[in-house]
Amino acid sequence: MKLHEKAAVVTGAASGMGKAIAERFAAEGARVIVADVNKQGAEEVAASITSQGGVAQVVEANVTKPEDIKNMIDSAVNAYGTLDILVNNAGIMDGMEAAGDISDEKWDLLFDINTKSVMRAIRYALPIFLKKEAGVIINTASTGGLNGAHAGAAYTASKHAVVGLTKNTGFMYADKGIRCNAIAPGAVQTNISSTMKDVSEFGASRTQKTQSLIPRVGQAGEIANAALFLASDDASFINGTVLTADGGWTAGF
Repeated sequence: MKLHEKAAVVTGAASGMGKAIAERFAAEGARVIVADVNKQGAEEVAASITSQGGVAQVVEANVTKPEDIKNMIDSAVNAYGTLDILVNNAGIMDGMEAAGDISDEKWDLLFDINTKSVMRAIRYALPIFLKKEAGVIINTASTGGLNGAHAGAAYTASKHAVVGLTKNTGFMYADKGIRCNAIAPGAVQTNISSTMKDVSEFGASRTQKTQSLIPRVGQAGEIANAALFLASDDASFINGTVLTADGGWTAGF
């Protein structure tokens, strides 16, 4: 039980990597807030966790809304007495648009969900972590946050920003008992492609040049394993960094 009695919030937990992380954390003894805008999906995840003897509660959260993020953090404190682990996993893809094709509306939406929500959740969690001088933050970045060839301009920029925020937060609070790391998944089988609208033929044709080098598609559970490591005391000396989980995709370029 690597997370025995720890209180964790996982965003985007109704499906994909968030679901796998919530379930894995619960199996390791964590008490989980399953947060997602998809309430029905979140309820199914929580029911699965509790049916296996775990502890989980659902919070419907649209991470573009600051009040929903605050409620998500407050709900963990109200339900479990504290917050120990924050996993900022919610995210969406763009339509592979290059800079010349991206609209202001799409850019703003990507940053609201992928980047600003991460900053806001961290900001609401920090007073709890600072008071007890302990806390773990895990952000879902992307291999698209480490290079420019895996997605469109908006997604790439939003995930590069998450990487920078992760490093800065890890450094700023390193002497306060708080760790902040990110996972950069490569190609993983989730439903994030369902968030892609009006895919750019030009942008998609360019990203295919690197996608042809993918060794294999990962599974959500493999990302959950990485998250468990970062959340646990096994990673006590790991802070302000990005763990790439892509099966070796980006190792050669």
